[in-house]
Amino acid sequence: MDITYTPYIDPDLEVLIERIHPPRVCVDNDTYPDCTLVKVDSTNKHGKLLEMVQVLTDLDLVISKSYISSDGGWLMDVFHVTDQQGHKLTDEGLIDYIQEASSDDAKPTIRQEVRPRHVSAEHMALEMTGVDRPGLMSEMSAVLAELGCHVTAAVAWTHNGRAACIIYVEDSTAAKTGPIMDPCRVAEVQAQLENVVEAHHHEDERRSVRLAAPAPGQTHTERRLHQLLAADRDYEECCSCCGGNSEGDDFYVYGGCHKGQKKGCDGTHVKIENCRENGYSIINIRSRDRPKLLFDTVCVLTDLQYVVHHAAISSHGSIAFQEYYVRHKNGQTMYSEGERRLVTKCLIAATERRASHGLKLDICTTNRTGLLSDVTRVFREAGLSIKRLEIGIRDEKAMGTFYVQDTTGQNVTPVTLEAIRQEIGGDIMVEDKSLGASPIVSPARSSSSSSTGVDERPRFSLGNLLWAQLERLSSNFRPIKS
Repeated sequence: MDITYTPYIDPDLEVLIERIHPPRVCVDNDTYPDCTLVKVDSTNKHGKLLEMVQVLTDLDLVISKSYISSDGGWLMDVFHVTDQQGHKLTDEGLIDYIQEASSDDAKPTIRQEVRPRHVSAEHMALEMTGVDRPGLMSEMSAVLAELGCHVTAAVAWTHNGRAACIIYVEDSTAAKTGPIMDPCRVAEVQAQLENVVEAHHHEDERRSVRLAAPAPGQTHTERRLHQLLAADRDYEECCSCCGGNSEGDDFYVYGGCHKGQKKGCDGTHVKIENCRENGYSIINIRSRDRPKLLFDTVCVLTDLQYVVHHAAISSHGSIAFQEYYVRHKNGQTMYSEGERRLVTKCLIAATERRASHGLKLDICTTNRTGLLSDVTRVFREAGLSIKRLEIGIRDEKAMGTFYVQDTTGQNVTPVTLEAIRQEIGGDIMVEDKSLGASPIVSPARSSSSSSTGVDERPRFSLGNLLWAQLERLSSNFRPIKS
């Protein structure tokens, strides 16, 4: 077992330091011609890194590189970011928001938009986990519509045959729409939804339905989805993309062989080893790059109670590289194989849950009561299964993204897509990555630019860049040969 020294910091002193030295964010548009640098200096506390990454991803910004250091009670992060079109950040309002959002005081009110990933403190949150099956979302949303519950936002993910969703609802039967306040009505809604979920489950299968009252400080929606699926143990079925795994004296690889892996393999490869000299567990992750990958990884590490002391993240073409130097919150490294195995499976699951499968449909239509029920019914009647969805209200419009697959395994035909568009109304943009193009685009909208939004950049690592900076900060650190 590794023994590490973790200095004790008096909590009262920590609060005093935070008041004297509040978080400082610098947005730099001068250093690089192709991206904006967001530099964060802050007192280090558990979850602070996740908060900052969350701010950037909630604004749909692309993080192409990042390096992180948080030893000595101080957090220093640098993020290379662009917008979805690959442009630098020039909007002064957006820059002000990023700087203000890092504060521990009241969150800024500028640029507020209703997005499904934002938690609403005014609406009930329906949380569900269970076996993924075609028509489940349609049946649940139909019950909500019949009970007079208006859906204000919804997010759903499926992974390894499991499904999790969070649906925000308000009472549309009252004189004034708002949260469902009557305890009897809350119990009725939950009971009806439990019947829907249980209908196709065996008695011993895992499932959960929970209707939570609105409350300030609720967990971020997408982080909560990670927690729901992890509690549902969706990671148990994660397996090697190369058909095997490799083990060494001081590391464990899962999700692909770090040696001799298939050329061009874009599956998730995780390597964990312990550096006894400096008391870190070193996690290396290689996976397909995609938006919000950093958020998903940091989410899982934070919820597993690991502290990221140093990290370097980069992308090269379509592949992302992440390197983390971590300790458990109690100061220990991952000294057991069982712990490394669990962490590896959870990291693989984190990279896979948001992966895009099937046909992508972006929908924009007039908001109305029962809209989600109507949309999902159309999908069910067309023989389409929803693999992932995100929908929310912005002004008088409902905007959402659905990933659907044909339940028979066939390609979705243009006739089916046109029938869906006519039934739902509004604008629908269709993108099928397997076809490499958008087969049908509603006349009111046009295809956007690159879906990845990630520039092709050379890989860099702690050995080449970060340690050179860290040696100046601590005489205890020396370069670690990986």
